[in-house]
Amino acid sequence: MKMNVKNISFSIIGVIILGVLIGFASSENKSTVCNDVVVTIDNQLNNHYIDEVDVLNMVTDNGASTVIGETFARIDIREIEERVNLEPYIRDSEIFRDHKGNLVVNVDQRRPIARIIRGDGPDAYIADDGAILPVSDKFTSRVVLISGDGMKGLSESGQIAQGDYQPLFKLINYIKEDDFLRAQIAQIHFEEVDEIVMFPQVTKQLIEFGSYDNMEEKFLRLKVFYKQILPRKGWNDYTKVNLKYNDQIICE
Repeated sequence: MKMNVKNISFSIIGVIILGVLIGFASSENKSTVCNDVVVTIDNQLNNHYIDEVDVLNMVTDNGASTVIGETFARIDIREIEERVNLEPYIRDSEIFRDHKGNLVVNVDQRRPIARIIRGDGPDAYIADDGAILPVSDKFTSRVVLISGDGMKGLSESGQIAQGDYQPLFKLINYIKEDDFLRAQIAQIHFEEVDEIVMFPQVTKQLIEFGSYDNMEEKFLRLKVFYKQILPRKGWNDYTKVNLKYNDQIICE
C-alpha cells in the first residue's frame, strides 16, 4: 500500500513538472519575436500572377499590420491565413512559425487553363481547379479561348468543376492534357448552348464539333483529319470539318 502511495505521488509530481515545462515553453514561444517572413509559392513555373511582394502585402494587410519584430503572441496567424486565402489566384495557404523564429507562408497558386472572352463584360480565366479568376494586369497566360453565348453566366458561376458547366471543364482539360490538341485548338466558341465550334491555331478550317457527346471519339477523328487527310489533300483545300455525326468526317 505504501509503495502504491509513493508511486502515485511520483506520478503527480511528474505531471506537475510536465505542466510547468509546457507552460514555460508556451510562454517562451509567445514572447518570441518574429525575425522574418519566409514565403514559398507553389505552381509558379510560367505562372507569374502572384509573387513574394504580393504575399507579403497580404500578410501585413498592405502595411497596416506589423509582423517582423512583433511577438508571436500578438500575431494572429489564423487571421493572416484567412486574408491570404481571399486572393482568387491562391488555392490554399499554410502559415506557421518555424524553430528559427520566422513566420513561414506557403501558398499554392492556381493556374489558368482557359480564358473567357466576353463582349458584354470583363474577361476572366478558368483555373485548373475550375475556379473563375479575374484577368490580371501583371501576367497573361497563353491558353485556349472560350467565347459565345452564355459567357456572362459562365463568368459569374464562380466554379465550373461541378454543376452545369462541368462538361466544358472536362472538354478544356481534355485539350490541355493532349499535346497535339493543345497546340492545335486556339478557341472554343458556342454558337448555341449545345453547339460547339472550334478555331485552330494554324490552319484555317472551322471545326464543327457539335455537342459534348462522344467527345473522345470526335477528337480521335479530328486527329485523323489533321494527320492523314490534310497532308494528302492540301492544308488549304478545306474551310470546314464536321465531326458532329458518328463515325464520319465531313470535309467542305
